[in-house]
Amino acid sequence: MSSNQSLFSLGALLIFSLITLRFNSSVLESSRVEIENKVYLTAFSLGDDMIEEIKQKAFDETTVDFPTTDPSTLTPVNSLGDEGETYPNYNDIDDYDKYDKTISAPHAENYHVLCSVFYVDGNNPDQQVYTQTFYKKVNVAVSSPYMQNPVVMTFIFTLK
Repeated sequence: MSSNQSLFSLGALLIFSLITLRFNSSVLESSRVEIENKVYLTAFSLGDDMIEEIKQKAFDETTVDFPTTDPSTLTPVNSLGDEGETYPNYNDIDDYDKYDKTISAPHAENYHVLCSVFYVDGNNPDQQVYTQTFYKKVNVAVSSPYMQNPVVMTFIFTLK
């Protein structure tokens, strides 16, 4: 075999190696993205499940049986949270304030779900207020060691 043929064979082997390396990198990246998507989709699902659960509850402890037309009769801001109930026996929205739990799923463990509940201004639901209103905002944050950023879902509940 001549030196030219040996050089061509070596070049072809080098090109084949580079193509194989690039293909393997692409397959690995695709697998990583697929797993990351599963983790984020599970986080979204957990957050949505929590909001759907909260939607089934009364607006406030004072409105479990009868609605009110006076916001001052609602739970004071500094008393938001459970009123002695334990999960899963919460009966109103603000019982979920500071509620947190850890959930494991088949493909990733240790999802951390944290809820926060606060009153907001009816004209500006992004503005937290420190008096009772007919609007409560619930934030559900889901984080995991396998996620770079937590998933935060928000829902605004109204008594009107």
